[in-house]
Amino acid sequence: MPDLLLELRSEEIPARMQRKAAGDLRKMLTDGLVEAGLTYEAAREYWTPRRLALDIRGLTARSKDIREEIKGPATSAPEQAVQGFLRKAGLASIAEAHVHSDPKKGDFYVAHISKPGRAAEDIIAELVPGIIRSFPWPKSMRWGPASARPGSLRWVRPLQSIVCTFGPETEEPVVVDFDIDGIRSGNVTYGHRFHAPGEFTVRRFDDYVSKLEAAKVVLDAERRKEIILADARNLAFANGLDLVEDEGLLEEVSGLVEWPVVLMGEFEQDFLAIPPEVIRLTIRANQKCFVTRPQGAGEDLSNRFILVANIEAKDGGKEIAHGNGKVVRARLSDALYFWKTDQGDLPDFGELKASAEKFGLDLKKPLDQRMARLDHLNVTFHAKLGTQGARVERIKRLAEELAPVVGADPALARRAALLAKADLQTEVVGEFPELQGAMGRKYALLEGEHPSVAAAAEEHYKPQGPSDRVPTDPVSVAVALADKLDTLTGFWAIDEKPTGSKDPFALRRAALGVVRILIENRVRLALTSIFAKAFANFAGGANQQSDLLAFFHDRLKVYLRDQGARHDLIDAVITPQSDDLLQIVRRVEALGSLLDGDDGRNLLAGTKRAANILAAEEKKKTLVAETVEPALFREDAEKSLFAAVNQAEKEAGQAIQNEDFSAAMLALSVLREPVDSFFERVLVNDEDQAVRANRLALLARIRAATDQVADFSKIAG
Repeated sequence: MPDLLLELRSEEIPARMQRKAAGDLRKMLTDGLVEAGLTYEAAREYWTPRRLALDIRGLTARSKDIREEIKGPATSAPEQAVQGFLRKAGLASIAEAHVHSDPKKGDFYVAHISKPGRAAEDIIAELVPGIIRSFPWPKSMRWGPASARPGSLRWVRPLQSIVCTFGPETEEPVVVDFDIDGIRSGNVTYGHRFHAPGEFTVRRFDDYVSKLEAAKVVLDAERRKEIILADARNLAFANGLDLVEDEGLLEEVSGLVEWPVVLMGEFEQDFLAIPPEVIRLTIRANQKCFVTRPQGAGEDLSNRFILVANIEAKDGGKEIAHGNGKVVRARLSDALYFWKTDQGDLPDFGELKASAEKFGLDLKKPLDQRMARLDHLNVTFHAKLGTQGARVERIKRLAEELAPVVGADPALARRAALLAKADLQTEVVGEFPELQGAMGRKYALLEGEHPSVAAAAEEHYKPQGPSDRVPTDPVSVAVALADKLDTLTGFWAIDEKPTGSKDPFALRRAALGVVRILIENRVRLALTSIFAKAFANFAGGANQQSDLLAFFHDRLKVYLRDQGARHDLIDAVITPQSDDLLQIVRRVEALGSLLDGDDGRNLLAGTKRAANILAAEEKKKTLVAETVEPALFREDAEKSLFAAVNQAEKEAGQAIQNEDFSAAMLALSVLREPVDSFFERVLVNDEDQAVRANRLALLARIRAATDQVADFSKIAG
């Protein structure tokens, strides 16, 4: 079967756009081919800074002929229906239709449609220009004289050439011919812009890849990453160092080069006084370079860095490395200045006394000064929620309230909450916002804070995503919960809730963070009680409590489903009033264990049968006795079930009071045999109304006993 090669070559495509663009190109073209009636065996996309390419294997040479029948209205139908049928079938007149007969429905019109198949080359030549014109670049541009015309071609950077060949391996492929804004498709492309800028002809994909490689272009981005990583590791090792690996940077750098050449640069040892995170981020952000550390040196860095060039320089890369080193030194000089400045007094030190007194801050300490300044400057958190200073005050009170619940020292929780946002006023965080929290921790340790207070400055932001770890230090837990709960109650109070896919304030992430902190640290917390305290800070917030609790239930369901829990078991144990998330999880775990065994599965079946009979009779307004009267029992199975229900209800209730949900489930599991025997031997709808009402009351007791732990009616099976 024939293969298709497509290359779109342009000036440099931003690295962040390349992978998605190549995927979009593959999807748009393969979807179009399939919609046109073609099939293919495999498709793979490739990208470099200057080209997007597709290799589609086993593409059918021609779409199939199509023959179909379109059924129309009865021959006696009104003219309006007939005209609608003609438009749908694409017929010029009713004379082109056929008349079919049905013994029951009579005569009706049918259109026989025949569409001959089309050559794949024609389909491709039609599809590709449309895809290029409608390509979903985040940003695109027009260029050249043609750009003045309405509807002229737009591309991320000027499009320079198009390769499009098609054919089987055993034959010479053909060029799929089309033109878009004066760029004609062909079989000619160009290599590396410096090492091999000349043109060359390609036939099919394998030939294309080998000729590109000879022209100093590595087409496969994953292979470029492998080359960079292996060469960087080897170069570092040869110099007695370890590479500090960075997958995000590796992805970005592989999108900046077509022919990766790994080199080493260096900077002065004095800059190693800067924290490793700051050095790494400075070099990464400004020069897209990797840092190294001495072998076995833990977190300490070396003064050597790894850069990736796009050319093989005649001097072995010495001048390139030297130039990068000059820029790195300049950037590190700035970082060193920021680092030292943050440890000294602020220029407006004398204006901070009132804020320091309000928060009980020690202005002899640099981080305390920054917190006082955050309050003094009235930095806005949100227009409707006040300043950062006011927010810190709320978080402080909430953290103190939460501290005993999570096992933290309230005084440490208070201090940690006061300093948690202070690094927002530091020079390093102003330059590198990504280091928010991490710098708070470092500065807190430098001024002698308790290790738990310092840890909370960084960890109270966690978890920032499903793969991020949750804080475990009790002080960090208290401040992290306070921070997230203040955010949620605040935005709920001003009615800025997530809607659909929109969540500009990351409230879903904040709620999921609370869920994970409570569950993974096994913390018991009555959310409604803490909501009441948090909402007290905001006018009109109290009436939002039930809605916010429901939002937490939704986030808990997402979390538990990701952990493999069954959605029906979660629904069975959650009620609108359930505000202890850890207790919900324990109930789900215990219910799952019960239903994993035969006793649990059979009890579920019997319980649901009892509930269904009871619900049906209640709907018919059949009399159900208020209490079970043993004197009306006629069968031993009734007596046995009554005794078992009494015992199970008592034991399960006691176990629930003790919060031993496994024991509660075990207590209920003994109902299995008496419930089965009851339904085998007893007719619920007895002719005697009193007996029937009594037996229905017994079924109600079964439902009440099991409802203590879960709503069995919501469980599948």
